[in-house]
Amino acid sequence: MNKEIFSEKAFKLILKGTGIVIFMIPALLLVTLIVQSVPAVRAYGAGFIFRQTWDPVREIYGALPFLAGTLVTSFLALILAFPFSFSVALILSEYLKEGTAAAIVKSAVELLAGIPSVIYGFWGLLVLVPLIRKLELAAGIPPYGVSILAASIILAIMIIPYASTIAREVMSMIPPDIKEAAYSLGGTHWEVQRKVVIPTSYSGIFAGVLLALGRALGETMAVTMVIGNTNKLFSNIFEPGNTMASVIANEFTEAVSDLYLSSLIELGLLLFIVTALINFIGRLIIKRFEVKGAGE
Repeated sequence: MNKEIFSEKAFKLILKGTGIVIFMIPALLLVTLIVQSVPAVRAYGAGFIFRQTWDPVREIYGALPFLAGTLVTSFLALILAFPFSFSVALILSEYLKEGTAAAIVKSAVELLAGIPSVIYGFWGLLVLVPLIRKLELAAGIPPYGVSILAASIILAIMIIPYASTIAREVMSMIPPDIKEAAYSLGGTHWEVQRKVVIPTSYSGIFAGVLLALGRALGETMAVTMVIGNTNKLFSNIFEPGNTMASVIANEFTEAVSDLYLSSLIELGLLLFIVTALINFIGRLIIKRFEVKGAGE
């Protein structure tokens, strides 16, 4: 009996220790970023976020082009990916639950998640960028090819598996009794999906979207290869741009001055804060969906 009590206490201590470690990792990351970005914060203050100029030669640094590039590419990718992610989740949970076709679709989705980002970048350069360049020529737009649009499409393809997998799992966990009750009342397959499956799965669908957005915000390699990597603020999605992650990857090894390095680290801090803020807002919305679903 004493051995069982000791084992239980030891297990609880291990769990608590694991929880503390998990909490400490992002906390230490945040502290490190804050400490290392102090020189840039002292030099530029809040103006760092709103300044459009990034000129290492003159030691003038502003984050607005990269902040705009990060948010626009991520949210545009989310808009492009959502119809496909939702459709895949609905198909796998309601239409192709078993069989060869279901296995093929699931394998394809898992393969998309497992492909390295550099492969997506190569595909974007060889296939997507020339297609966008032809579209720009046909529309009378300067044919950059590499652009915010190219990066958004690549991101959209990359995040489809994350959004669809979570949504599918949530849809699959809906109790069969609820669906059978709806069918017994005379509901068609489409009506059951529209009025039972989808409303009940709101929180899970949004959780998948939130996870996909987090993945898009931090993507580096594929975006770096197709976005154009210009440090100017773009005026439309057909122009080249840059993201916070891509500019850090491109210029970190070139940072020869302390202020240059500190400015890049402050970009990392800004990316950390933006990601954490979006996740916090997303969780509040998920809770609201859950409360709404419970009330209905």
